[in-house]
Amino acid sequence: MERLIRSGLMFGNLVHVASPALVERYNRALKHLTGKTTQLTDFYIDISGFSPEIGHELGDPLYLNHAGVNRQFILLTTDQKHAPLLNSQFSTSRGILLQFIDENESALFALTARDAMAGELLNSVYTMDDPQRLFDIRRVRIEADTVGGALKQADALDDKVNRFLNEEDAWFDDVLIAEMIGLANETGDVVRNPINLKEMSFDQRNFWTAHFGGTYLFQAVEHPALITGGRPEDFTRLPIKYAFHLRQRNQIAKFLEINNLVEPIAKARGINAGAILRQKMDFILVDALAAQGVPLSDRSRTDMRRLSRQYAQDLPEEFHVLAALVNWAENGGPWPRITSDSPAYFYTLRAANHPDADLVNMLLSELSPKDIRQLFICHKPQFYDRYATWSEEKKGFVVDFLVNEYQMDKVGTRKALFGFEAVPAEDDLIARVGPWGAVRR
Repeated sequence: MERLIRSGLMFGNLVHVASPALVERYNRALKHLTGKTTQLTDFYIDISGFSPEIGHELGDPLYLNHAGVNRQFILLTTDQKHAPLLNSQFSTSRGILLQFIDENESALFALTARDAMAGELLNSVYTMDDPQRLFDIRRVRIEADTVGGALKQADALDDKVNRFLNEEDAWFDDVLIAEMIGLANETGDVVRNPINLKEMSFDQRNFWTAHFGGTYLFQAVEHPALITGGRPEDFTRLPIKYAFHLRQRNQIAKFLEINNLVEPIAKARGINAGAILRQKMDFILVDALAAQGVPLSDRSRTDMRRLSRQYAQDLPEEFHVLAALVNWAENGGPWPRITSDSPAYFYTLRAANHPDADLVNMLLSELSPKDIRQLFICHKPQFYDRYATWSEEKKGFVVDFLVNEYQMDKVGTRKALFGFEAVPAEDDLIARVGPWGAVRR
């Protein structure tokens, strides 16, 4: 993993905490939330305030996420919104924290200028010992305050100011006036500069969780289902009709189709389908060549084409199916009929335009893992797990590619891969049933 860290592909964009004042504030917040402190004098934190160095020091990578259920967070600066979320146990957690910071940025900026914010992403579940508990997670609410209780004090001061202005004879209440002065010394003028955070809660009906071997739960769709990489025997008593293992490709394909969650890359509007499919072919080629020990460093695109011809007989079915699809898209070749039985099937899809597109692309990346770019973008936990198993040749190629081609234009790459344009009415049938017709169960 050192190569990933050095290249900024792992632990990238973390916030450096180095000043004694910020370290002291962090320790106060850490003590407030967990009863623990760190002896480190500088460290890096993610959007939630989690530090991998402190996790190593405490021997607990979930020290801000007990049981992997209710994520606690420490905010020292609003700059944390640019950082990733490490050790994520739910796919929705970073988005919730990011929206919380964005919606309250001015207030948080003022509050964190004097103290650290400490808070928690709360739901009704406190342990995750049974898959049925996944269905108890319906809404996530954010609870936060400074370690010194600035928001609580501001509310108290606001109440006293209202009493002072509205109650008869309050002008002569020396105790009330003294209490107001004392609170104002801590909070500042809450009349001219009110301090408050928006009350925020979030629906959590469709999500991925790291629990139970990695599980996707789709409840807010017309035909709900659970999809897991865990043990099938753990999912026999669920309040949902359908539960599929990631190996059940036909059933998953049917689920994605009947809920209109995916679209074929070859038919998508506003993208260069041929270029995307060719790049997927390159990734499949690299995987096959690395397994045979073929050197991959400093290979040009011309070299890759030559290698694909040289090793054509040894390349997997996915490569040849995608090649036929590219031939149709770019050269008017015959339309390749691709069913969900084909190992190339999920490589040919992307999420359709709907609110859970990121979640669906995450699932597709796990079903087409040789596409290392989509895996890195959409499912970093899975990417890091698979990276550890690759040969040194493949690791080197992947790191060089991500640094030199993806990191150079992240926004542009994501837009090219996953951006949407309006679909004309004549394409509605394709959007409903897919270009290959109904998918076999």
